[in-house]
Amino acid sequence: MIRHALRALIVVSLTSAFGLAGDWPAFRGPYGNGISTEKNVPLKWSKTENIKWKAALPAPGNGSPIVSKGKVFVTVATDAGKKRSLLCFDRKTGEKLWATHVSFDGDEPTHGTNPHGSSTPVADGERIVVWHSSAGLYCYDYDGNKRWNRDLGAFRHVWGYGQSPVVFEDNVILNCGPGERTFVIAVDRKSGETVWQTDEAGGASGLESEPGKRAAWIGSWSTPMLVQVEGKPQILVSFPHHVNAYDPKTGKIIWTCDGLGDLVYTSPVIGDGVAVAMGGFHGPAIGFKLGGSGNVTETNRLWHAKARNPQRIGSGVIIGKHLFMANASESLGQCLVVETGEELWRERMPGGDNWGSMIFVDGRLYVTNQSGSTNVIAPNPTKLELLATNELGDRSNSTPAFSDGQIFLRTLQNLWCIGE
Repeated sequence: MIRHALRALIVVSLTSAFGLAGDWPAFRGPYGNGISTEKNVPLKWSKTENIKWKAALPAPGNGSPIVSKGKVFVTVATDAGKKRSLLCFDRKTGEKLWATHVSFDGDEPTHGTNPHGSSTPVADGERIVVWHSSAGLYCYDYDGNKRWNRDLGAFRHVWGYGQSPVVFEDNVILNCGPGERTFVIAVDRKSGETVWQTDEAGGASGLESEPGKRAAWIGSWSTPMLVQVEGKPQILVSFPHHVNAYDPKTGKIIWTCDGLGDLVYTSPVIGDGVAVAMGGFHGPAIGFKLGGSGNVTETNRLWHAKARNPQRIGSGVIIGKHLFMANASESLGQCLVVETGEELWRERMPGGDNWGSMIFVDGRLYVTNQSGSTNVIAPNPTKLELLATNELGDRSNSTPAFSDGQIFLRTLQNLWCIGE
């Protein structure tokens, strides 16, 4: 089982070519797939047990922490989104080392459950890149000095933004949206200049065009996923109604697989030659083989779950032949067969609904729910096998980072370092 998971690890590394061993430099880890090779990670903790340090944050946010070169980075927004910041902490002590601030005076809507500051930064060992949505894409060095910034235009959606940039070779790649303006862009990570941009049609803001008339709810919050397909790197992004695979060097769409709904929050989950993409707001899910060209729905789609599915916001993990998922409705955990979509179990986990993504580390699955409890379960395809429930008493919508045997967790009020 673990051998298959590690095979998925080595397909394409987002940042490991220039990152450091033990770093967690991007959303969902160094490979972007929620799978870590870390060992000796704490199984149990509380507000007083196995806490190395706790640092107060100036405002709530849903962005997850990253760890690189002895520093922890996290985004935050204050003044109702008018001031958007990147904070840097010492990983050993929790001392705040510096903060950068970007002012934004425009009108950018969001939802109360998704404050501005909900994107996760990415680090490459020399720079940190952070997306502040309509306030721009910014790059800093490890001392907080600005290297470049890009104004990518305004993005408007009734539920705000949340996708995160990733790094591939010399480029930073970002799914820009949601809203009427939606596109995938690659910029040079050293200069910020555009390398390519591929527009995605059919977006909508979800805002009322006329009083009392409900607007269309359409959008993607999916963070791009780097995979290797038929010996070549590709970028997978889930969009309303389909998944696109891009050439990371040119931005050309190589293939498309149909079957998703109007809303997509999760990133594609990658297995051995197969993948699963899931819609949000009870929308459909699909399993498909990787590869091909053009529209591969007829040839590559393995299954299509159209029935009313759980609300899905965080991404799951594929371990061998099974997909493990923690959902955002009724605290439901699930295990599915990757190649058929068959549901092996569906059981309620302790605590609140799950907005954070699941992480496989040290032979266990970790996921933090909205109550701030992190449930640890065994990757058991026959039943929900709960190993621990760790409560911090502070709500969270984020995904933990794992680095050198420690866990870095963002709650609405604090940043925590957990370690034995």
